Amino acid sequence: MTGPDEPGLDDQPGSAEPERDDRSPTTGSAEPGRDDQPRTTGPEDPGRVAAGVPGRWSRLWRAVMVLVSVPVLVLTASGASLYLLSLGTPAPRSYTRGQDAVWLGHAWVDGRNGDRELAALATRLRGSGISDLYLHTGPLDYDGTLPASLYPRAAWAVAALHSIMPGLRVHAWLGQRVEPGELDLSSATVRANIVRSAGQALATGFDGIHYNFEPVPDGDQGLLTLLDATRAAIPPGRGVLSMSAHHVEPLPGMSLLHLPGEAKWWTPGYLTQVARRLDQVAVMSYDTAQPTEALYTGYVRRQTELALAAVPPGTRLLMGLPAYHDDNWTRHASAETVSAAVKGVRLGLGTKARTRFGVALYVDFAATESDWTAYRLGWAAKGSATSDAAVTR
Repeated sequence: MTGPDEPGLDDQPGSAEPERDDRSPTTGSAEPGRDDQPRTTGPEDPGRVAAGVPGRWSRLWRAVMVLVSVPVLVLTASGASLYLLSLGTPAPRSYTRGQDAVWLGHAWVDGRNGDRELAALATRLRGSGISDLYLHTGPLDYDGTLPASLYPRAAWAVAALHSIMPGLRVHAWLGQRVEPGELDLSSATVRANIVRSAGQALATGFDGIHYNFEPVPDGDQGLLTLLDATRAAIPPGRGVLSMSAHHVEPLPGMSLLHLPGEAKWWTPGYLTQVARRLDQVAVMSYDTAQPTEALYTGYVRRQTELALAAVPPGTRLLMGLPAYHDDNWTRHASAETVSAAVKGVRLGLGTKARTRFGVALYVDFAATESDWTAYRLGWAAKGSATSDAAVTR
């Protein structure tokens, strides 16, 4: 799960990205001259090149112009498309179905949170559309095991959270970084350990398992095999199986464009394969690097539309809302707001009568009063009458 690290938990997975120096050394070269003219050592005048001076500098200039202009045109067209997608008024029926969720930090299971925090959360949840809580219980060790020492207060947390709202379900959020030297989903031994860890968490009293593995490249078979094994171990009726999912590629082929260790997009077909194995799938529709709220709204609308088409109706689809305030090269806090995301979700949902649909706020320990207000007024208020109704998977 990307986003902020929880204060006081050094080993909780975070999203801090290493700073990269994009500057590259430049190399000089002698200016080619004509045989009947003296050679010069400075750069050739761009105006003369643009005017048609023959030679390899002219060809180089044209190549540079193409390399610069094509990305600029693509970005401009993309920005214009996202801006247009942000326009419009959400449909009156595009509000909560009472099937929303929120990710909760590790402080609930290690003893840092108690009755005071429970009372505050109860105030947040009552009258909202939230029915499920993804409670951080890991992280898993790199071999897939789950040390019991990480969650000494899990039984208390589950019972206490159940007490504040009838029908509330609490999932054990288990995850880890998936990279060489870390968690290896291609390993049968690691997958078997993860499944045992899921059973171990369910035995504590959790209502379900919520996986979060990042980054998982598009088409990864290890993940699909793990989900099949987990489903066999916790069939329907014994626990809910859910997962955080990568973004859907906005355009065909974009799932191939990523830096090593930073897979961001899945194809719609792979999301379908993942979702078929789950009861719930939550698309992490944040960390988009969009510079304005309008562009971010357009991006979330596009993600919502793509996810609705890819996720089978039998699986609950949730779209992530960025209730945290990190500001770095992957996200701009002033652009990625809960209100902008809610508008994008509502525009993407439109008039579709999909019942197994909701939003998920990330994350409780970073969410502000403004974040909760934006969720309630933008999404939950009109559907609040259904919020405390019995929840269906």
